[in-house]
Amino acid sequence: MLRDRRFGVLALAGLFLGAAPGPAQGPDDLRQFEDRAFVFEVQVPVNVTARDGEPVRGLGPNDFQILDDGEVQEITGFRVVDLDLIAPDERRVIEADYGIPPAARRHFLFLFDLSFSAPTSVGKARAAAQEFVLEHMHPTDLAAVAVQTVESGPQLLITFTPDRAQLARAIATLGNPRLLNLATKDPLGFMIDAPSASIAGALDVGGVNEDIRAMERDLNAYLQVIGNEMAKYEKSYARGQISSWTGSLQAMARILASVQGRKHVVLFTEGFDGRLLFGRQPDFFDQEMHREQEAIDTGQYGRVDTDNRYGNTQLLGNVNRMLNEFQRANAAIHTVDISGLRADLPEEHRTRIVHRDALHYLANETGGALHEDANDFGAELSEVLESSTVTYLLSFEPSTPGEPGEHRRLRVRARAPKSAQISHRMGYYTPRPFDDLHPMEKRLLASDLIAAAAERDDLAIDVLAAPFRAAEDLAYVPVIVEIGGGGLLEGHEPARLPVEIYAYVTDEKSEMRDFFSRVVTLDLSGREDAFGNTGLKYYGHLELGPGSYLLRVLVRNSLTGATGVETAEIRVPAFEAGKPALLPPFFLEEPGSWFLVREQPADQYAKTTVYPFTVNGEPYVPSAAPLVRGDQGGAGAEICLVGYNLGRGDLALEATVVDAQGEPVDGGALHLRERTVTGIPGLDKLVAAFDPADLPAGDYTLTVAVTDPATRLRPANSIPIKVLN
Repeated sequence: MLRDRRFGVLALAGLFLGAAPGPAQGPDDLRQFEDRAFVFEVQVPVNVTARDGEPVRGLGPNDFQILDDGEVQEITGFRVVDLDLIAPDERRVIEADYGIPPAARRHFLFLFDLSFSAPTSVGKARAAAQEFVLEHMHPTDLAAVAVQTVESGPQLLITFTPDRAQLARAIATLGNPRLLNLATKDPLGFMIDAPSASIAGALDVGGVNEDIRAMERDLNAYLQVIGNEMAKYEKSYARGQISSWTGSLQAMARILASVQGRKHVVLFTEGFDGRLLFGRQPDFFDQEMHREQEAIDTGQYGRVDTDNRYGNTQLLGNVNRMLNEFQRANAAIHTVDISGLRADLPEEHRTRIVHRDALHYLANETGGALHEDANDFGAELSEVLESSTVTYLLSFEPSTPGEPGEHRRLRVRARAPKSAQISHRMGYYTPRPFDDLHPMEKRLLASDLIAAAAERDDLAIDVLAAPFRAAEDLAYVPVIVEIGGGGLLEGHEPARLPVEIYAYVTDEKSEMRDFFSRVVTLDLSGREDAFGNTGLKYYGHLELGPGSYLLRVLVRNSLTGATGVETAEIRVPAFEAGKPALLPPFFLEEPGSWFLVREQPADQYAKTTVYPFTVNGEPYVPSAAPLVRGDQGGAGAEICLVGYNLGRGDLALEATVVDAQGEPVDGGALHLRERTVTGIPGLDKLVAAFDPADLPAGDYTLTVAVTDPATRLRPANSIPIKVLN
């Protein structure tokens, strides 16, 4: 983690359109590195495999040595991740329970080349890609989907995500807008389609369903347009197209260097004529080569296309520079030859061999492999999956950080069995200041943190989410996000402060179900001090069906890059079942203590949703992280308890308190003041007071239970609190 918050380690989860390295650093940029301590952590995932391909287990931190540009570094962190210890069918709601850091996760990028591939080949390759997503990926793996064309370069359809449903939808549609149904575009790229999109039947190209056949016709027409554009280029333009193709991939590889963990780029393509790189091979003696040989023998050298015969050194240099960037990015290219998925004309069949030469070169130079059986490349990747089952995650703080954006070479030594192979990243780029990052880099930095679901505390944020019944099978879930003003202003006190807020919710299968996002620009002219003492409170909402979910919230200062990430569990009851349910205790907060901002409706003419936080008809604002004072003379803090189907008779309240270590503590009392009349069948609202008597100052979790004496049913819920003396 960076110790200087002005610098962003580019732990990205995606790629860019035509992205390029940041601008060169001038004297002023370098001076800011000299003025402040610049300390950051580098994480190095290492795989050690025996001669038979099995992972080597049982190594410890003393068995490894890291050299940074030839200088031995002190290993400050060590962790072992063994995927065999996590059952493949474990799909828990709290993905963080896996405990796997982002750097130790495997990342797969499925890249469909739409320029050097026939539409029929691309269409059929989708089935193989989807099969890999659904059958071969481990639950902790992350994957992304992108398409590549000469004209536009790589376009990311889905960022690195564990959501198999969205991945399958992206593969099925390849981004064709006519096949998508997303009313509000996801700014971070986790959702290509509405959350109701299903994996089942998404790619059943052999089915009889007319909707599926219509989808295939539409997609094939979309691919045909791209294919026709590529077919217009004469052979004399091929070198320029390959140069453009490799240039955009080189830019993509430069960005992939910032994505934590080992990357496997699975490139679906028919490739290009390898003779343009290497010249004609001796075993490929066609009529054109025969004519060229006659011209050479007769001294008519002007009739010889030297590039075709001997290869183009400039083009080969471009390709090698691209491959070098992939090597630096710790990314292996696995080329999948999809030309076998279509019926060739006789002359087309003859060129497939030289196309495979180019594909083999791309893969071999980055540590990947050429897969000729496109229908079953997942089985061919089994060796890669097996060798990366055990990952040793090493961490160090560079003794000499270097200049911003500089590439540093790494070497890892291991005390391992003889003939064992060690795989690790070949280097890393030193961080650049946040201001220097490309806008797309900043966006993808945020998506990586959301996917990781790992808390980050550059900014202090607290989250409260509660499901209110909207229909029998649907909950309206208000989400309150509180952001400390001091952290937002740290190091920079602008009159206008832009704050980014992202909230995504995943279900028990790690599938994205809903999201909201907002960039709030605050005018703090003359109010900086007041804002620094309080902060921003934002009100958004989600819509969810019954079930368990994980809410992931990210907040970022758009000027400095300071970021906070918080997760929270949401359990939506099955309201139609009629069982009692209690929402978290809502502590009523005094108005005026926060800068309040409410979400903007997607449709400004849509019917306004009824504000759910009311008691006796009066609205209130609940606290996401209540501060309870012990000097209130026994009056206690006022809270509102909202429940469903709690019972008709007198209700008994009970409060229990546990400390930060989860141990029960004595102290604290809950007193029922009134049971209000809501006028809504099944909905109950209770007003109570919590007195923190005998509780010393500190952090606690308050659990409130409501008991119906008639049925003895006892629903409960909790909220974290801080007691102040």
